[in-house]
Amino acid sequence: MWMVRGIPIEETPCHALGWLAGTMCARSRCRMFRILDRYILRETAQTWLFVTLTLLTILLSNQFARVLGDAAQDKVAKEAVFAVIGLTALQYLTIIVPFGLFLAVMLALARLYSDSELPAMMACRIGPSGLIRPLVWLAVPLATAVAWLALVVAPHSLQRIEEIAAESERRVDLSALEAGRFVSNGDNGIVVFAEAVDQDGQLSNVFLQRRSGQVLEIVLARAGRQTIADDDSRFIVLSEGRRYVGTPGSAAFQVFEFDEYGLPYALPPVKAPELSAEAMSTRSLMQRADPLSIAELQWRWSVPVSTLLLALLAIPLSRSQPRQGRYGKLAIGVLTFIIYFNLLGAAKVWVERGQLPPQLGIWSVHALVLVITLALFASQNGWFRKLRLARVVNA
Repeated sequence: MWMVRGIPIEETPCHALGWLAGTMCARSRCRMFRILDRYILRETAQTWLFVTLTLLTILLSNQFARVLGDAAQDKVAKEAVFAVIGLTALQYLTIIVPFGLFLAVMLALARLYSDSELPAMMACRIGPSGLIRPLVWLAVPLATAVAWLALVVAPHSLQRIEEIAAESERRVDLSALEAGRFVSNGDNGIVVFAEAVDQDGQLSNVFLQRRSGQVLEIVLARAGRQTIADDDSRFIVLSEGRRYVGTPGSAAFQVFEFDEYGLPYALPPVKAPELSAEAMSTRSLMQRADPLSIAELQWRWSVPVSTLLLALLAIPLSRSQPRQGRYGKLAIGVLTFIIYFNLLGAAKVWVERGQLPPQLGIWSVHALVLVITLALFASQNGWFRKLRLARVVNA
């Protein structure tokens, strides 16, 4: 709460504030506006930080469970779980930051409306358009940061996630073996099963199958382990077992008993993953002219643009009657955001399929939202009413 000549704003009638505003000197009025700017900026920034952290925590909780499931299925290396979650968080921020700012502006201004603070400010000649200045101080830095995330960080993060997934598939070996579960490697043609696995990675009651062309080799052993040579080559060493070698469908099988038997377990070479358009760098996309690259490039630039537009759109959408409650317009805000980003996604797909000219593309959706925002500002500021009165006077 701030004071004007010792009178609290929340406890001052609107007509009294109007009288005070009319008698203030220009310097005092400018100082009051600066105080109001800081007050609105602080309220919005605190709300944005809370909303963003809450949304990020919820999304990462779901992502953590999914990544753990992938790690259990050997799709992601166990030591790379937290790296994947961190990289995914960077991608989430490109959507969470605009949505969080939109909700923060709506919630902060709705509280000021419900507590009759904004009506009191409007008595000091501060209308909805006068709220843009303090919000720009927050929206512009956030739009700049989210542009860096969308254009540079997010594509690199997605590329790194694809590389981790490819590396994890390559390194599936006995270290990923779990008791009672088959582990296979298509490049080596080996399938391994162990009845039990202790903490040191020692296997008990091992079944191993290796196929080379038409020849099938089956090994049953009491124990087994994996050894790694200095050149990173790997061997499966089995103890106290029996080998069966032959061709399926033929009775000519050879049987060997052994005390210790080792066979190489070569890791397949790392294959560079084929990058999708989402994982390509922005510079690479700018050098391409196909619809897929154009749509992805427009989508990335849309992230900072939508951040600014949503911050502006939240100002007229948050307007409510005093004591109406700060959550009265929240459902409308969430629905507006969903419609906005669904339209952006649809426009992106239409550009990819060639159904929408790239010149219009995603920019047509932004233009529509900008027109709606200006119309709401004009309606709440009485611009349409003034225009009608001017026409009547001129007539």
